[in-house]
Amino acid sequence: MKQIIAMGGGGFSMEPDNLSLDQYIINQTKRKSPRICFLPTASGDSQNYVQRFYHAFQTMDCVPSHLSLCKPLSTDILSFVMEQDVIYVGGGNTRNMLVLWKEWGLDLILREAWKSGVVLAGLSAGAMCWFEEGVTDSAGPLTSMKSLGFLHGSFCPHYDSEKERRPIFHQLICNGFLGDGYAADDGAALHFINDQLFQTVSSRPGAKAYRVTVVEHEIFETRLPVKYLG
Repeated sequence: MKQIIAMGGGGFSMEPDNLSLDQYIINQTKRKSPRICFLPTASGDSQNYVQRFYHAFQTMDCVPSHLSLCKPLSTDILSFVMEQDVIYVGGGNTRNMLVLWKEWGLDLILREAWKSGVVLAGLSAGAMCWFEEGVTDSAGPLTSMKSLGFLHGSFCPHYDSEKERRPIFHQLICNGFLGDGYAADDGAALHFINDQLFQTVSSRPGAKAYRVTVVEHEIFETRLPVKYLG
């Protein structure tokens, strides 16, 4: 079973006192003490970000680790990744992250891990990366960018917290620079199983997610049902 959990925002780095989304991710492995690996590539392998990851996940029933491309612990990245139960990708610069992943061949490794049943998850850059494309500020003003394409369509994170995201996402879809897709507020996560949206969950009341489509140059937002984890 292939699984991807894409968060618009939230998790340990944005809600350190509310780890319900992180616990939800762990629970999807259906294993006791699953192995979860953090990829902080988008933040330039920020040591502070890595430390916050360990601080959060050491409080839960799991075995946390991280993979730094600046200082990899092993040359056998394939084996290391395939041994994990969850790959959790942090936020930051999506463009830089994808360039590094492709240089190291990590994009292909992650696809194999996904196909083999490793749960892929992440927020912001770590959520958009799984879709065909999305809206990002990685190279300056918000614009469209191609991504890995594990999931069909486009994605927009931080839909409620960054006021320019929504109108620019609409504009890019309406003008044909992005295809139809999904958008998620901070605290909302889209859970895909075998390429299809299974359900949407949230760490806080009121966090929303949408299916965003265009018909004859008119944007339509369909609000998705959200299961509150509180």
